[in-house]
Parts: sequence; C-alpha cells; structure tokens
Amino acid sequence: MDQGLDATREGLLDAMLMHVPFDGWSDGALKAAARDLGLSQDELHAICPRGAIDLAVAYHKRGDSALAQALAQADLGAMRIRDRVAFAVRSRLEASDDKEAVRRGTALFALPQHAPEGARLIWSTADTIWDALGDTSDDFNWYSKRAILSGVYSSTVLFWLGDDSVWEQATWAFLDRRIEDVMRFEKLKAQVKDNKVLNGLFAGPNWLLSRIKPPSREMRTDLPGRYSGQYSDRT
Repeated sequence: MDQGLDATREGLLDAMLMHVPFDGWSDGALKAAARDLGLSQDELHAICPRGAIDLAVAYHKRGDSALAQALAQADLGAMRIRDRVAFAVRSRLEASDDKEAVRRGTALFALPQHAPEGARLIWSTADTIWDALGDTSDDFNWYSKRAILSGVYSSTVLFWLGDDSVWEQATWAFLDRRIEDVMRFEKLKAQVKDNKVLNGLFAGPNWLLSRIKPPSREMRTDLPGRYSGQYSDRT
C-alpha cells in the first residue's frame, strides 16, 4: 500500500473509532466512517478489501507501534526483567486509549472466523515486547516466551476491560500476580536444569527442543519467481 492509501486508512480508522462504541467493528460503522470522509465504494474497497476487520487489525497494530516507540524511549536497562515485562504490558494497555474500542475488538476476534487473526495479533504484541527487551533466544524458548506472554497479556486485557478501580490499580496488581506466576515457573525450570537426575531424564526432549529454531526475520532472495527489481536482458 502506498503512502497515500496509508494516510487515508489512518484517517478512516480515526473516523471509524467515532462509530465503534455504537456499532462495533462492523461494516455499518465502516460505511458510516467512509461517508464522513466522502470516500467512494471503490476507494473503501481499495483501503479495506476485507471490510471492517481490516481496520480492527489496523487499530491493534497502531497500538503495537505506539508500544514499540514507548519501549525504545524507556530506560529498560535500569529494570529487572519482570519489571520490564510489566512495564511493557502496561504501556501496551495505556496505548489503547479507547477501552470501548478494545472491548468491541475483543468480541470481534472471539468469533470463530476471526479467532485465528486475533491470536496472530496477540502473538505479534508479545513478539514486539520480547524484541524490544532484547530477547536473544534461538530455540524453543523463542516460542515459549511469546506463548506465555501472550497468555499474560490476554488475561490482563480481559481484567482491564472490567476494571473500574482508581487509576486501574487493580489491573496492575493483577498483572504483577500473573508475572509472579511466570517467574515461579521459570524458577522451577531452572531447578530442573540444575538437578543432574532430572536433567538426565529430560536430556532427550531438551535436545529435541534445542533443535527448534525461530522463524527467519530475513526475506529469502534465492527463491524462484521473486522479482528483484533489476532488469536482465537474458532470454
């Protein structure tokens, strides 16, 4: 998508957020936002070929972008790892300044046809956090860290949506408890690793898990059929 369409999509998203509290992330809200901006049906289809779901995804990704900026500006080196994770999850929630939009989005992505998309978005948020925190794992731990954090983030979002405490202190206390649970689990893993008997019993599975690698971040350029942007006069 070119910059012009990107800018129009952002404007359309802002316009739709005015309708989401009443109509949810629906095609009705999308069409109302398009009317507000004077967009034609063809323009709307070019921006959101799948309809309202595209803007719901864009809203989540906007929050992830704000999170990445917040983490880049924070002094993470002065924090313990558990404090870094708590800060990151809290920053992500604070980036979602429209709780009703998040509530409606949660309902949308709970639908069977959209659940896989919702799971990918949550995974992407967890991946954004771990990348910003400098995660260097290159085996199964890459996946387990993101899976565990996805669970922490998801449960905290659900608690946050129903939290009416002052300054949402109940949510931050809930988040601290979830992270404490994770730290206990990590401590147990370390104890198993340090125990010669248990470590020997798990030697096979541990070796197998160490062979699992995270997906490559680099785009392959040696695949057939890929356009490189360079002209060749070979026939």
